[in-house]
Amino acid sequence: MAVRESEELDGLSRSEALRASPRMFDSELLDKLSRVHPIVPPLVFGPAIVFLIAWGLIQDAGWLTLAWLAAGYAFWTLAEYWIHRVIFHFEPERGIGARIHWIIHGIHHDHPNDPLRLVMPPSVSVPLAGLFILAFYAVLGSPAFLPFGAGFLGGYLLYDMIHYHLHHHRPRTAAGRLLRELHMRHHFQDDERGFGISAPYWDLVFRTALKRR
Repeated sequence: MAVRESEELDGLSRSEALRASPRMFDSELLDKLSRVHPIVPPLVFGPAIVFLIAWGLIQDAGWLTLAWLAAGYAFWTLAEYWIHRVIFHFEPERGIGARIHWIIHGIHHDHPNDPLRLVMPPSVSVPLAGLFILAFYAVLGSPAFLPFGAGFLGGYLLYDMIHYHLHHHRPRTAAGRLLRELHMRHHFQDDERGFGISAPYWDLVFRTALKRR
């Protein structure tokens, strides 16, 4: 795989190499599924979020809907931190574990500016979202799991869009510039810190914060 990657990227400048990631799978279909336009998550999860909120209101979630939405979003930010820190940055040095890590997250660190590999493919994100919603139902029951799940998925969608924005645009707001600086430092300075992308305050809580310039 390393030989193939070097052959595919031979002759590219550093900026081009950061943008042009190599094939991930031998299968043409699987490789196409691994490349996702950033408009796809809003198209997939936007209607799902609206449906969960509407269904929750129909099931009489009432005024607690807003509270459950906020709780679901807060839980997402914590999940984002720990998924990034524990799963995405579990890095075996060889074997199938190293291959899985490269597919899940390593390729993103090798080629962080590829616009088609910055959001999670629906073939992965949709089943995972379904499992989380089922878990919320088992723990919270109905109708609480509906707005809670909507807040969680809303947090995920916001994370996906922020992540894409930080890699491909120059934020104009102070908050956007801060998030971009911290995330670029995670990529190019210290990948053992700065795991919170949309919610960097968890790095302060768990003492993995990056130092600003």
